[in-house]
Amino acid sequence: MKFAFAGIDFLGGVFEGLLDAGWTPVKLFTRPCDGIYDHNEVIVARARSLRLPIQLSRIRETDIAALQAEHGKDCALVVAGYPWLVRGWRGRLGYGLNFHPSPLPTGRGPYPLFRAVLDQYETWGVTAHVLADGFDTGDILAQEIFPLSRQENHETLLAKCQMAARRLAAGPLGRDLPNRWRRAEPQGDGSYWPRATDADRTLDFRQEVDAVLRRVRAFGTVETIARLGDARVFVAEAHGWRERHGHTPGSVVHRHRRHVVVAALDGYVQITRWSPVPLAEAGQIGR
Repeated sequence: MKFAFAGIDFLGGVFEGLLDAGWTPVKLFTRPCDGIYDHNEVIVARARSLRLPIQLSRIRETDIAALQAEHGKDCALVVAGYPWLVRGWRGRLGYGLNFHPSPLPTGRGPYPLFRAVLDQYETWGVTAHVLADGFDTGDILAQEIFPLSRQENHETLLAKCQMAARRLAAGPLGRDLPNRWRRAEPQGDGSYWPRATDADRTLDFRQEVDAVLRRVRAFGTVETIARLGDARVFVAEAHGWRERHGHTPGSVVHRHRRHVVVAALDGYVQITRWSPVPLAEAGQIGR
């Protein structure tokens, strides 16, 4: 089957999985990335190696009409990690589907991984569904569920989602899409999780150590925000322990080189990797 792929490196394994299943790519739709949190250099290089046309601007109905004119209705539009809602494919292309990193209908929205760790889900998953007029609301084509550990962090969860998405693409979706399409199941009621804010990323040392460290793990290298005295810092890694003390939560009680120990409600949090500027701005200093 022919397919156009819309996405970035985040779920680029879907592209490779479809190739493994014998599909033929015809075009890449991607978007500009900051090279820090969002990347597309791998998928762009792959598309260039296959001599595919590449489009950085948002997909319009005229682009879908062009796919139909060149490749016919047997072509599928496959979306994975693409931020814009895609409409106008019905009646022009045979299939339109999206890969979403949550066990839909739970966790609709732009990036549910942070909250999956924050809310201590015991299982998580990846879902492939029909492209619909609302974000992440289409009928379910296939889904893979996997367990989460008590010490899950953003990076391990991201890897689990990426690996599951590729398995779905190479297996049930890539090899049995027409049958899956006929048996797609409506989602029913679900939950929409909005994009995380700076308030969601901010550490509150009035909480217990476990809660503080869970927030650090939930955001991982995307960084949480901590107030150390009069300074605001961006935290990529921290550890801690429970211990009775008389310090005010949030006070800095020890420093050694770049390691900083902060009092929490029931113990201490040791911040081991941090920066006075966020990662998104670090590469711009001195420009």
